[in-house]
Amino acid sequence: MMQLQTNLLLSGLGFGESPRWHQNRLWFSDMNLRQVMTVDINGKSEKIIEVPNTPSGLGWLPDGRLQVVSMTDRKLLRLNQGVLTVVADLSEIASGICNDMVVDNVGRSYIGNFGLNTDLKQRKIGPAEIIMVTPEGKAQVAAADLVFPNGTVITPDGKELIVAETFASRLTAFDINPDGSLSGRRVWAKLENNMFPDGICLDAEGAVWTAIAYQPEVIRIKMGGEVTHRISLSGQAFACMLGGTDRRTLFIFTVDSSFSVRRVGQLEVIRVEVPGAGLP
Repeated sequence: MMQLQTNLLLSGLGFGESPRWHQNRLWFSDMNLRQVMTVDINGKSEKIIEVPNTPSGLGWLPDGRLQVVSMTDRKLLRLNQGVLTVVADLSEIASGICNDMVVDNVGRSYIGNFGLNTDLKQRKIGPAEIIMVTPEGKAQVAAADLVFPNGTVITPDGKELIVAETFASRLTAFDINPDGSLSGRRVWAKLENNMFPDGICLDAEGAVWTAIAYQPEVIRIKMGGEVTHRISLSGQAFACMLGGTDRRTLFIFTVDSSFSVRRVGQLEVIRVEVPGAGLP
């Protein structure tokens, strides 16, 4: 197994989440600063838009418009000419605060949530859903009874969705049907019980990189559970993404302490051998 070390790209963040490589920049949500931001490969950052009710998952429609998950009011927003508009209000069907998201090639958004009556400080976790929202704003439950569905990827052929069920310590896969519904639920990989997969990304060999929440570590894992690489970090890891012009730069968001007041966040980077693949 390979042990790897990172370099610091950006500091002074609140809590970086949902990194996405798009238009030669890394886009991400800073949950504490309540804004969507970008940073280039040289570390130059820019604020794109403020999201008052806390941004999380990001994705783009085929026409290039940005979509943002607004966490605490459980809405999917769309950026139209510099203004955020509501695509769908999920408060009636999302059991908890909404979080990460992946948008497929036809513009369907798959959104997770914390779950019913979840209390992270008490580690009390309730059942949650993945909600699918069409580009027109129609929302429906695509999968139910998940344990904190979090980081999500779609394979390059568009036929499989893999989601991190954080507090079940597993990655779970679904078939994506032509109408966007999910079926064929199965365990893709089981992690050790004290390892909580958070943000994830997919590489060209079909392996998944996952940040291990509350630990200073990111791992690369194959279907079935074999861990091939481990990366040691300066802080606790919560999100990662493969990007750069060749998709061989792994971007990793860390924080100094998972529940500190300041949550001083950083972005760490490392070059890897296998490029990214699929979505996001």
